[in-house]
Amino acid sequence: MIRIGILGAAGYTGGELIRLLLNHPEAEIVFANSESNAGNLVSDVHEGLIGETDLKFTDEMPFDQVDVVFFCFGHGKSEAFLQEHTIPEGVKIIDLAQDFRIKGSHDYIYGLPEINKQEIAQAQHVANPGCFATCIQVALLPAAHLNLLKEDVAVNAITGSTGAGQKPGATTHFSWRNNNLSIYKPFQHQHIAEIRQSLQQVQGYLDADIDFIPYRGDFARGIFCTAVVKTPAPVEDVIEAYKDFYADAAFTHYSDKSIDLKQVVNTNKALVHVEKYGNKLLITSCIDNLLKGAVGQAVQNMNIMFGLSETVGLKLKASAF
Repeated sequence: MIRIGILGAAGYTGGELIRLLLNHPEAEIVFANSESNAGNLVSDVHEGLIGETDLKFTDEMPFDQVDVVFFCFGHGKSEAFLQEHTIPEGVKIIDLAQDFRIKGSHDYIYGLPEINKQEIAQAQHVANPGCFATCIQVALLPAAHLNLLKEDVAVNAITGSTGAGQKPGATTHFSWRNNNLSIYKPFQHQHIAEIRQSLQQVQGYLDADIDFIPYRGDFARGIFCTAVVKTPAPVEDVIEAYKDFYADAAFTHYSDKSIDLKQVVNTNKALVHVEKYGNKLLITSCIDNLLKGAVGQAVQNMNIMFGLSETVGLKLKASAF
């Protein structure tokens, strides 16, 4: 059994991670850390787990008793935590924040299995990709592999309210979000840097801009993305290349038909579809932001790091009806 510790276990990602791990045949949760909820039942906070576990939150962090630790902190807190605490060298870390996603003076491997599976398998530390970043990358990586990203790429993507975290805010309050739509951080979203990093890794260079407009959606979970790439390449060749690129991917699939959000919600799947209008490729992709965009991908990375099949504990049914 893989012995697991979870830091920041009271938020949306912490609760979703616990839900997955309770049903993972090779996983044992040793501790779920939350200082503000220490002593409380996990199911008192994550009420969807009532009847499934007697696990309690703890303010303790017995790192010597685990094989891997998941960081479910907010952005910027993982690096600060490691400056104040020591985790034994033999304990693997999977960080769900953005602190270590960009290559630099650290040993974290960017945890996108579609392009880094071999490196993840050898990694001690993994930086889990962002939710928007995952959805946009699966849409564009095969195009980068074909060397098609030569002009600026227009990207629009809409996300559910859970993408903003569990702590209530002005733009997550039901009365504001309901029957509403808005954009935020146009052209400057924090995920653009990691998107560019992966596209450059696959294409070898990236001179084009990624013009990303994020939307807040009137729903709880999921991300739906559209990307427009200008190219003279025949659509039949592009589609065949997309199918080849994802032929061995455990969860990312090319669809010959148009896709919709309900096909992926509550799953670790990413779906991609391509059409062409004149010289413009219209690429659509969708994921569940809490699963393939967060903890589902984190568990997928854990499986790879410990030599398990990627799909263990992640065979989930879509909430299509």
